[in-house]
Amino acid sequence: MLATVAPESPRQPEVLALLRESDLFHLALYPPESCHLLDVAELEGPAVTFFVGRRDGVALGTAALVDRGDGSGEIKRMFVSADARGLGLGRAMLAAVEERARVHGIGTIQLETGPLQHAAIALYERSGYAIIPNFGPYVGDPHSVCMQKSLLHA
Repeated sequence: MLATVAPESPRQPEVLALLRESDLFHLALYPPESCHLLDVAELEGPAVTFFVGRRDGVALGTAALVDRGDGSGEIKRMFVSADARGLGLGRAMLAAVEERARVHGIGTIQLETGPLQHAAIALYERSGYAIIPNFGPYVGDPHSVCMQKSLLHA
């Protein structure tokens, strides 16, 4: 199976279905106030690059890079469909997001995930992310785990 990861519009029927799957996944694990998910309008914002991961042309994963405009960025909506987990699509999407960040002068990238998402945390740690104190809207949220990676020396 050939994997591709590229910037795309989030307003495609199969991508909207993936975003709904992501919403249901997160809401099954955490209370709604701890699900810090960008909606489609936010994903279309000028500071956001939205990526779709595909295998054999089928959309199976999403990720977004939010450029904060200060040399830092945040990964949002990182999700791989249950059917595609373990196939390397998450690693490929993370690599694409990091490459876009480097090209756009983002030297520090942060993300938030949940403590019950062990596979995601392991992927991020293997990719050089370290757990940091919760930042921004995640401060005080016991269902948030924040991570960071410097792209300057990576």
